[in-house]
This record gives sequence, C-alpha cells and structure tokens, in this order.
Amino acid sequence: MSYTTILVTEEGALRTITLNRPERRNAITPEMQLELIAAFEAAARESRVLILRGAGPAFCSGLDLTALQDANNKTAAEHQADAEQIATLFRTLYELPIPTIAAVHGAAVAGGTGLATLCDFTLAVPTAKFGYTEARIGFVPAVVSAYLTLQIGDKRSRALLLTGRLFDAAEA
Repeated sequence: MSYTTILVTEEGALRTITLNRPERRNAITPEMQLELIAAFEAAARESRVLILRGAGPAFCSGLDLTALQDANNKTAAEHQADAEQIATLFRTLYELPIPTIAAVHGAAVAGGTGLATLCDFTLAVPTAKFGYTEARIGFVPAVVSAYLTLQIGDKRSRALLLTGRLFDAAEA
C-alpha cells in the first residue's frame, strides 16, 4: 500500500512505521489516522515486531490543530465519527498481537504521548518530553485515559491528564 503521511520499512520480521510530517512535528491528521490503522493491521499479519517513530525533530505533536479549525462547522454525527476513528486507531495499536515499541525523540505530546502510551515498550532519549496537554486547550484526552489508568492507576493518571504538564523521559 502507498502512504502519504507515514513511511513503512521492513528488515526481516521487523517493521518500522515512521510518522512523516516533520514540517508539522508529525501532527496527526484524519488521513494519517487511516494510514496508521491500515499499516498497523498489515504489521499484525506480516511482521513480528513493530517500531513506531517520528521523522524530524519530534516524535508527534498530537492532533493537527488545523483539523480543529472546522470543529464548529461539524455536525454531532461528524464529531462522533472523528471520535470513533481516533478510538479505532488507539485500540488497533493497543491490541496488536505483536510487540510494539515507541522510539521517542523530541516532543511526544497530546496524541503523540497517547501513541507512546499504547505501545508495549516506550524507549526515549533523555531529552524527550511527554505530556497529555489537551487540557491546555480545553479538551479531555478521553480515549487514551482508559489505557493510561490501566497502566499507572487512577490518581497518577488524573494528575497527568488534568494538569497538562510536560514531563521528561525519566519520569515517563
């Protein structure tokens, strides 16, 4: 399959998916969501290990905020479809039947931290930054919150999700 927002490479049974929008810090668009879902499903069938990484100076800056500019013009059904698509993306990554590794450098914020959270392993350079920063713009990272709570517990999840603070690789 041909992709426009991600790169897929293989070395034997190892598949690497690279978010490839470095000019936008690998911000997630609806198109990227669909491409990632397809690439994850293919990896489940054809590979034994998946590495997820970002091109350029950042892992992933989360949802492309230009996609939010039209939010006021969307119907309730369109908002529901958007939520279902991101939920499908996260669930597909979380449920992959092969080991998944997030290789994080630079910033992994909002949905980028979500992607790193959902991988089985997250390896980060010491200077990497993480944060569930959606609260800073009035959003609740609802989809990823269920997965995060399973991994680190309710109180610690709330502290990260409600403050929107950045944290470093050592804390992550």
